Amino acid sequence: MRSRIFAVLALAIVAGGGLAFATYNMVNNQPVKTTAMPTQPVVVAASDLQLGAELKADDLTVVQFPKGQAPEGSFTTTSELVGRGLIVPIVKNEIVLPAKLSSKEAGAGLPPVIEKGMRAISVRVNEVIGVAGYVLPGTRVDVLATASPTDVHADTTTKLILANVQVLTAGTRMEQDQDKGKPMQVTVVTLLVYPEQAERLALASTEGKIQLALRNPLDLGAPETPGIKAAQMLGKLPVPAKAVASSNPKKSTGPVTNTGTAAALPTVEIIRGDKRTAEVIR
Repeated sequence: MRSRIFAVLALAIVAGGGLAFATYNMVNNQPVKTTAMPTQPVVVAASDLQLGAELKADDLTVVQFPKGQAPEGSFTTTSELVGRGLIVPIVKNEIVLPAKLSSKEAGAGLPPVIEKGMRAISVRVNEVIGVAGYVLPGTRVDVLATASPTDVHADTTTKLILANVQVLTAGTRMEQDQDKGKPMQVTVVTLLVYPEQAERLALASTEGKIQLALRNPLDLGAPETPGIKAAQMLGKLPVPAKAVASSNPKKSTGPVTNTGTAAALPTVEIIRGDKRTAEVIR
């Protein structure tokens, strides 16, 4: 009896396995039906391209997008773009759109990137001034100047003179060493400023030293600082009152000139016997 049950069970397993195998083969042998989806050509970048680059045929490639899914204004042929300049950097496979290009008459390079009414000015920096290489195109910085208005060392002051300045380019170039007469690499940063700010920056870099301070691009505040002297930093003189940081600080999307200086708080000299002290009145 038991052997008969095992025989029936074995027969059922073999039959089920054969049926499953036949079904599997039948499904795999059926022709696959494909439906062609309508597409449209779209021009994208073939490699990473820097700001100011002049587009060449090798810089571009055409990919197929589902019809109607391509961004508005996208180009369909590379010939429409050859010779145009980029006003923003783009990355590989990024769609090239009109907003990223200079006009056909403007050409390529840095000039088309400069907004109307503004100027591009370059300053020499080192690894420290350039914030250890983190000052890159597109970042925003504050500019601090250190100089003495009287040529007296004790009057040397460091002050924030420009805030929220956009970096256009950052890189190295070759210059001749004046002492040794040999070529040397010099790091140069180009900033986008207004004409009067270009004057301040040129004077600061000529008469003193400048320092760049990297800032968060989402921080649009324009802080007003009084500046500081060495004696104030070391506690030898009272520090001028800091600019009031209101709960709603002044914000600007463009570079801001910091010319405001806060007046020092009034003090009273108190004489106690042979000791003199200065008390600040708040």
